[in-house]
Amino acid sequence: MIDRATVERILDAAQIVDVVSDFVTLRKAGVNYKGLCPFHDDRTPSFVVSPTKGLCKCFACGKGGNAVHFIMEHEQLSYPDALRYLAKKYNIEIKERELSDEEKQAQSERESMFIVNEWACNYFQEQLTDTVDGRAIGMTYFRSRGFRDDIIKKFQLGYSPSQRDALAKEAKAKGYKQDYLLSTGLCYKRDNGQLQDRFFGRVIFPVHTLSGKVVAFGGRVLDAATKGVSVKYQNSPESAIYSKKKELYGLFQAKQAIVKQDVCFLVEGYTDVISMHQMGVENVVSSSGTALTNDQIRMIHRFTDNITVLYDGDAAGIKASERGIDMLLAEGMNVKLLLLPDGEDPDSFARKHNATSYQAYLNEHQTDFIKFKTGLLLQEAQGDPIKLSRLINSIVHSISVIPDEITRSVYTKETASMLGLEERTLVAAIAKEIAKAKEEKLKQRENERNREAAQVPTRNDVPPPTVEVSDIPTAPFPTSEDAVPIGINDLPEFTPTPNDIPAEGDATQEEAKAATEVPYITKLGNKDMVFYQKELLLIQVITRHGEKVMCYTDSEEGEDRPITVMEYIYYALKEDGLSFRQELHRMILDEGMAHLHEEGFTAERFFLNHEDNRISMLAFELNDDKYQLSKYHSKAQKVLQDDERLMDLVSHLMEDFKLAIVKEELKELLLQLRNPGILSNPEEYMKVMQHYKELKDIECTLSKERGDRVIS
Repeated sequence: MIDRATVERILDAAQIVDVVSDFVTLRKAGVNYKGLCPFHDDRTPSFVVSPTKGLCKCFACGKGGNAVHFIMEHEQLSYPDALRYLAKKYNIEIKERELSDEEKQAQSERESMFIVNEWACNYFQEQLTDTVDGRAIGMTYFRSRGFRDDIIKKFQLGYSPSQRDALAKEAKAKGYKQDYLLSTGLCYKRDNGQLQDRFFGRVIFPVHTLSGKVVAFGGRVLDAATKGVSVKYQNSPESAIYSKKKELYGLFQAKQAIVKQDVCFLVEGYTDVISMHQMGVENVVSSSGTALTNDQIRMIHRFTDNITVLYDGDAAGIKASERGIDMLLAEGMNVKLLLLPDGEDPDSFARKHNATSYQAYLNEHQTDFIKFKTGLLLQEAQGDPIKLSRLINSIVHSISVIPDEITRSVYTKETASMLGLEERTLVAAIAKEIAKAKEEKLKQRENERNREAAQVPTRNDVPPPTVEVSDIPTAPFPTSEDAVPIGINDLPEFTPTPNDIPAEGDATQEEAKAATEVPYITKLGNKDMVFYQKELLLIQVITRHGEKVMCYTDSEEGEDRPITVMEYIYYALKEDGLSFRQELHRMILDEGMAHLHEEGFTAERFFLNHEDNRISMLAFELNDDKYQLSKYHSKAQKVLQDDERLMDLVSHLMEDFKLAIVKEELKELLLQLRNPGILSNPEEYMKVMQHYKELKDIECTLSKERGDRVIS
């Protein structure tokens, strides 16, 4: 467990721009920084980082927070583990007590799998460098590929012994559970139930996440054992921590160079990446021999808009990869091709050249993809009109997926010139292709909505009950002397309609839109209900000014005792037997009161850095200048900045909240009076009516205190 003092040191050291920059390319935008959001498909920079506030937020999907919350969300870590990540980054020593057996058992499965993978990575490296077989077999193979010791260490390359259960035995001896050896894919069970190593007798290529964690392994059969083997590489299977379509080999080692060079080279295999690093070209990643995916493209796009795809010089291979390149274009990236001489790949080509000539070749032989494709297809068509028509359609499709209109226009003009066609012909064809793509997307969304509608009942499926004033009986049976009869004139000023009675699970279009912008707040409850708005304003005051003194009261010793904002709200609620309706709001008030009198406590810092991400995100949104609770409270928010007027503001907000609660309870009583069980029970009926009368009196009193006009 991390002590509070260490947590404060970590929070003080963690610079939000520095932390986010490890995963997103940020560009200056006024006093802030902007980049592509790493949490959703973001094509225009919507992720804003504020160095002065130490916060980040995506104004499209709503995710953000401080440095700890960013790491929690991006790396899927718990709060303590995110703190440990940052402590390691900033070289802050953490002294923790020994975890109990119960706490060890409670460690997350994902974290346990990462721990096992980290151990396995070290094991494979030790086998490579510290054993006879490792040096004689594994190191010999790497030497034959020309890899230097520093490159081997940089990529944490290793060797797995030829004994089929060497790793399994060693792992068990070290206390690692069999379940995690299986779930990570390091081992698998044979038919006889015995554990067997997945990578025995292979050289090992660890795969790292963007933050450097070992997430999977690739194992290559040694050259002496490749005869008759169709698949040379064995990769870790999909798991709770590893999805092949979401990882790029070498991105962890390449991200800084990609940002610096503002371009990323894309190759096919592990050794291609390593060989290019050895040649001094570090801005290179590999899709690990699989088709490029949208997730992988977005990861690259976080760091640069430019990508150069290296091919082995095989035109057939280029044509087979057109779908992946079209995906790059659709993501808004600038795509170039680089053809190597026939029979060469980046690895073999590197072994035949020195670093200077290798880099010179890369710089001199890059070609714009659209131009290259047009020239290649023209060469293949060779005057055949039918074939030429098909090839033109292929080029048209590639241009149509480019999102930027100006870029599309430039390519259209150049392609028309190369093909000898009128520009308007291509423009019409491209427009048709774009319209077709939009129509397909609309159909897809409609199908998704239909599937969801078939699974979840909507409000239209179950019409809500209607409530009319005339439907409420006025004491149809004899009343006791104690009961106070209530007539029609005593009913509330408002008349509930179906819209006043929210159906459970219902959401309006406006709420659905807001949910994508402010996710935590709208998930807490119906934001359009009056009491919720009032409650949220009180939470805003607590998270901004909770520790500030707003008034004084006489103590038992006859001295003035200061009352903070948080205390005033707490005791005002307690005095009337009230509490916040939302559980998260109650947690904020209770935790604030528990820590209020600790030395150095400030509400804003405490809640913004709270380990419960729901609380910290809510505090972040309520303290964000761009966030407004509603158009009716902009004036109140302006007053919030003036500490001297806290007394007037907080007391006014408290009165508003109480009145809203009373109105909400009156509405609920109206619903109760429609209940057949209550209508048929005179005693229950009169109890509800009596409660209703009491609430009406309270409503009248509160309204008068607020200065509202009361109609009797």
